[in-house]
Amino acid sequence: MPASASSIDIRRTADGIPHVRADSWRGLGIGYGYAQAEDALCTLADQFVTFRGERSLHFGPDEKPPTRSTFGQPKNIDLDFFFKAFADADAVEAFRREQPAELNELIAGYAEGYSRYVRALAPQALRGGKARAQHACAGAPWVGAIDPDDIYRRMIAAGLAGGYARFVSEIVNAKPAATAAATSPAPAGERSLQSRLGIPVGDVRGIGSNVLAFGQAASGERGGSVLFGNPHWYWGGPDRFYQVHLTLPGKLDVAGVSFLGIPLVMIGFNNDVAWSHTVSSARRFGLFQLALDATDPTRYIVDGVSEPMRGVPLAVQVRRPDGGIDTVRRTLYRTRFGPVIDLGAQNEALGWRAGTALAMRDVNAGNHRIFRNFFRWDQAKSLDDFIEIQRQEAAVPWVTTTAIGRGDGRTWFSEVGAVPNVPDDLREACATPVSKAFAAIDAGTPFLDGSRSACEWKIDAAAVQRGAMPAAQMPGLLRKDYVANMNGSYWLANPAQPLVGFASILGGERQPLTLRGREGHRIAAELAGAGAGSAEALAQRVMRKTLEARAYSADQFKKPLLDRACAPGRVEFKPDAEDRARTVDMRQACQVLRKWPNRADAGDRGALLWDAFWTRLQQVPEAELYATAFSADAPLQTPGEVNAADPRVAQALAGAVDDMRRRGWALDAPLGSKRIVRSGGREVALFGGCDTEGYFAVSCSADGDDKDDYTMGPTSHGNSYLQVVWFDRRGVHARTLLAHGETDTAVAGGQGAAAVARYARKDWLRFPFREEDIARDPSLVRQTLRP
Repeated sequence: MPASASSIDIRRTADGIPHVRADSWRGLGIGYGYAQAEDALCTLADQFVTFRGERSLHFGPDEKPPTRSTFGQPKNIDLDFFFKAFADADAVEAFRREQPAELNELIAGYAEGYSRYVRALAPQALRGGKARAQHACAGAPWVGAIDPDDIYRRMIAAGLAGGYARFVSEIVNAKPAATAAATSPAPAGERSLQSRLGIPVGDVRGIGSNVLAFGQAASGERGGSVLFGNPHWYWGGPDRFYQVHLTLPGKLDVAGVSFLGIPLVMIGFNNDVAWSHTVSSARRFGLFQLALDATDPTRYIVDGVSEPMRGVPLAVQVRRPDGGIDTVRRTLYRTRFGPVIDLGAQNEALGWRAGTALAMRDVNAGNHRIFRNFFRWDQAKSLDDFIEIQRQEAAVPWVTTTAIGRGDGRTWFSEVGAVPNVPDDLREACATPVSKAFAAIDAGTPFLDGSRSACEWKIDAAAVQRGAMPAAQMPGLLRKDYVANMNGSYWLANPAQPLVGFASILGGERQPLTLRGREGHRIAAELAGAGAGSAEALAQRVMRKTLEARAYSADQFKKPLLDRACAPGRVEFKPDAEDRARTVDMRQACQVLRKWPNRADAGDRGALLWDAFWTRLQQVPEAELYATAFSADAPLQTPGEVNAADPRVAQALAGAVDDMRRRGWALDAPLGSKRIVRSGGREVALFGGCDTEGYFAVSCSADGDDKDDYTMGPTSHGNSYLQVVWFDRRGVHARTLLAHGETDTAVAGGQGAAAVARYARKDWLRFPFREEDIARDPSLVRQTLRP
């Protein structure tokens, strides 16, 4: 039975998914906050400490967060100064003012529900036992009640993921040239600046998503459409997904996922629409080269007039090793464009030095509409309604959007969101010698002359935000066959109708796809042309096809590579760490790879060896590896035809054999003997691979670079929340998977293993959306809270 008029109902169904029902926005928030705290208390408490700027107080200044997130893993001291600067009381108040009253009530309720759980847990925590077993952090001094400001700070942090949050250390360590010598600049990262700028969100390659949407021309059913969404996302930390169903009768009935600490659905479905996102290739920030006043490095010249930077004093409390508390002070420098950023550790010309400095502007620092947009989407009544909301708000922060609607045979893909209004003519007119050199590193980020006011982002009356691009100037596409995006540019959402003629800041056009992108379009075209006959039949095919875990690199290139590399049988190979070459017998490896079916299912033998081989092949420059260069007229086929006769190919295979033996792995070891996750006290074998090899189903341990460790866990990324959604006369139908489960411990050896095991066996959950489906769920457990 649903909740009574005076109660808050949390009904958990299979895999522990909470269905929260209440009769007020505040009550709905209470239920959601309480349920999330039950499952993820320690991660939530840790993130609230982070967004308050108090990590150094509790964990010390030089430590780092335990997991990656959209802001990477900077030192605690740098994170503290960052959030003190960008999520301060003024930022919180400005954000709060822009939200609807109902959303503010939902936020307040969430904070109350979380705090209620913490208070209920406190007496148990003091006694240890069950509370400590469920939550390792129970009773810690940094675990306590929160207020709505903690949620606003969390929301602000999510918005900055595509801009300021990518350069935490470089912003908070920026100092005038006169004082920089006395202190160290922000340390250079392990990756080059070019590599970092090539990662749209966070600090690890492979963070992204797949999305496919099929219209009535593909389903064969009038008004029948199907959506597949699959973010490749964090398995742990503050930005991991949490699955929920929220119901406020007559006003809201929506299911899907959100980041931890966000009290609404960000990817999901209601009875009328379904949507998903992929990380966008559009730039959400820009750089300005400042001409400093020769008399003062904290002043800069605009149109011949000297302006002062605004120094913002910041203070952070720091715990010493002996337990004492110190206060560390820094000054953040702001300009009319944005904060000063020092990239000098990556390139001297990009540092704060005599005569010049850089300022950075993040369009989402002024975008307070993000979660208002999601709040409205959660209540959307049709695909047209959904699209109109998106265009009105132009708020989507750093992702593309794909959606379908009930009874609507169209699919929608768009790049409409918050993007700097930097047309190509402004970029050209405002170039500097340094910006022209910077374009060779990163052609996407606008790098403009800060000495001229005419070079500020253009202001357009049609835009909803000062300096942002109007929605009408951003790409959108409605199709009745299919649209797809695998984190590439918007331009090839459907190869039959390329989107062209847009500003380069939106991601560029006529560019190569990744191998995963090509595989995604192969899958989409195959499904669209299969003649399913109905949306439901197409959905069943989508569920099977998207989890096949085929390696596009092997499907396309394995035969010619092996035909040449295996011909000698034995190869002289010199490992990098050894002085002499030795003979490597490749006959068994060639036999294993020829028998391998080009898949990465848990039992497949050869996937590990292929990964090692393909990884080594990536050391060959693309122009030399492929015989056919990329052509924008054949983007799904090029680059193609590998130069298999290149001697480096045989060397790469010999190196792969050597790598496997160095690790102690059999050449025919099944993937599931190494790609595992520890869950529920046992090792669970997984399927999937990394982005580089062209796997559509992604599972990547650590940062995807450590090929010696395939174990998945809280620091991994890959398939996260998967949904296949379609509609019929009854309304919405959904099948879902949550690869990492709901609880903090599900992929760390502890409780919550059911969802992980379900994902591993590819057993799509029939999501119980309607009341009768919830009531008859065999796993149903009900909990009632007071309002």
